[in-house]
Amino acid sequence: MRIQVLRLAAAVVILAGVALAQKKYTGPRPPKPDVPYIVHAGKLVETESNTATESQGKDGAIYTVPGTTSSAKTPMPEPIMIFQSDKINPDRLSLYKMEVKGGSRSLVIPPAGKRGKKDAVRPLFLMVTPLAPSLFKVEVNEVIGDGEYCLSPEGSNQVFCFTTY
Repeated sequence: MRIQVLRLAAAVVILAGVALAQKKYTGPRPPKPDVPYIVHAGKLVETESNTATESQGKDGAIYTVPGTTSSAKTPMPEPIMIFQSDKINPDRLSLYKMEVKGGSRSLVIPPAGKRGKKDAVRPLFLMVTPLAPSLFKVEVNEVIGDGEYCLSPEGSNQVFCFTTY
């Protein structure tokens, strides 16, 4: 009986040690907090930080960012980003595909009652994984096509844009 208790105690100690000895993140770290960086072969590419202009149109709220394309570009169909959180909670980030119209990128979000349409704008799936205290991996969790995209914290007009090609 005493040997079984000792074996059980040893197993618990070993399992606790394994749980505490998780791999420490050794990859690149973002130089600025609260800005997502796209991972490219061990290097980080800063997303384009901007503020979307909000206006009202007949189809809903229109969010516009100047320019037809972002300075941050990736060929990856499921981009991975590293995010050092200071003020922005990475779980509150949403990813949207933007349309290029009239020299700018825009996104129309219909009123709550009209969001049931098949072609209505919806946020794309993201997966957020903690890497270290305040350091997160943000992965686009579905294949996205070529185009203009923006990450935006919930309830904010701040956007972090990138282009897939």
